[in-house]
Order: sequence, then C-alpha cells, then structure tokens
Amino acid sequence: MRLAIGGAALFALAAWRGSFRAVVWRHPAALLAGASIALYQVAFFSGLLRTGVAVGTLIAIGSSPVVAGALEMLVARRRPTLAWLAATAVAVGGCALLLMGDGTWRVDAGGVLLALLAGASFALYTVAGKSLLRTVSADVAVPSIFVAGALLLAPLLFTTRLNWLANPRGLAVALHLGLIATAAAHGLYMRGLTTVSAAAGATLTLAEPLTAALLSVVVLGERLTAAAWLGAALVLAALAVLARTAAVAER
Repeated sequence: MRLAIGGAALFALAAWRGSFRAVVWRHPAALLAGASIALYQVAFFSGLLRTGVAVGTLIAIGSSPVVAGALEMLVARRRPTLAWLAATAVAVGGCALLLMGDGTWRVDAGGVLLALLAGASFALYTVAGKSLLRTVSADVAVPSIFVAGALLLAPLLFTTRLNWLANPRGLAVALHLGLIATAAAHGLYMRGLTTVSAAAGATLTLAEPLTAALLSVVVLGERLTAAAWLGAALVLAALAVLARTAAVAER
C-alpha cells in the first residue's frame, strides 16, 4: 500500500507538471530499481519480525552502504574514497550504540539473513536509481520505480485482509506511509543522488536511526543512555563530514 499510494501520488504530480514524455518502465534500471524496492519491503519487515527492531534495523541499514559501495565499484568503476570508508565505519558504529538499548538483543539466523537481503536490496535500488537518473529526471524516475514495485507486490493483496483500510486510523497510517515516508522521503533521496554517489547516498541514510532516537526523546519523552548519546554524536559528525566531502567529490 505504501508503494502504491506513494507511486500514484508522485505519478500524478509528474503528469500534472508535464514531466512524463515517455514511459520508462521498460528501462532496465527502472525495472531493477522497482524489483529491488519491492524485495526490500518484504525482506526488511519480515526480518524485523524475526530478529527484532534493533538488530534488524542495524544489519539492514549498516550493510546497505557497504553493498552500495561494492556495487558502484563494480558497475561504475568508482573506488570508494578514504573519507567515505571512515565516515561509514564511524556512522555504523554510532548506529550500533544508538540501537543497543539495554543490551538484550534477540538474534535470529533467519531474521539476520532477511535483514542482510533488505540491505542488499536497498543498495541495489540506490545504484539502479542513480543509473536511471542519468537518463531521466527525479520527477520521472521515482514514480516509475515505485509504481513498478507496487505492481510486483500486487499479488500479496490477495493473501491478506485489507479491512484495516476502512478504519480511519488505518487509512491515516497508510496515507502517512505512502505520502510522507515514501513519496516525500524517496523523492528527496533521489534528488540527493543527483549530487552525490550511490555509496555516499546509502551511507547518509544512516541518519534514520539518529532521527528516530531524537524523536523518541522530543516527542515520546524517552531517555537515551550515555552510550546512545555518544552514538548520536558519532553518527551526526560522520554524516556531516560525508555530506560535505561527497558533494564536492561528485562535482
């Protein structure tokens, strides 16, 4: 539902702006990115169910930049910079401190594998999306990718109940996930990829657990441990350095 709502909203916006001049779903990069983001949805949430939010999130977002860097090195012949390697290592370490909580992590082998699959899928989506942006604008690329992903996941609609969408709260959650967490977030992400490498873009998404931790303090009134605050500082410092060096390097 999040892919369908987000893709449809972006498609309508692009059509209203007159951005579509050709159908791009037959473009190999669009199909690959669509398949990758569809697989990511299934693998990520399934991994979280099996091994817990902390472990699943850390493995998924921590492995994604590494895989993206390797893929970009193979596909674009772009060697990772020392700044990217250092910033990625520091940011992943900071995320581990952030997600450590009380230390009672639940590790499930199947969940770990699913989280790794999710990380690899997101990396592939990033690299394919970066390739697609060389031929079309972000206004065209993002809706094409998400509509393709939604179509691939459409058969799942016949395996689950959708009566929760008739509930105002359920509909509000679906709209939030589709319009804010998918359409707006990935629209900005793809625009960002026009100025940074795929590897740097994947690393910068490590801001996600940092944002979640800060929101938990400001909105929910939760308290972070000293280790979590240290992790937040490490993530913020690493991403600030990477954002500056990555944009310069891409130019």
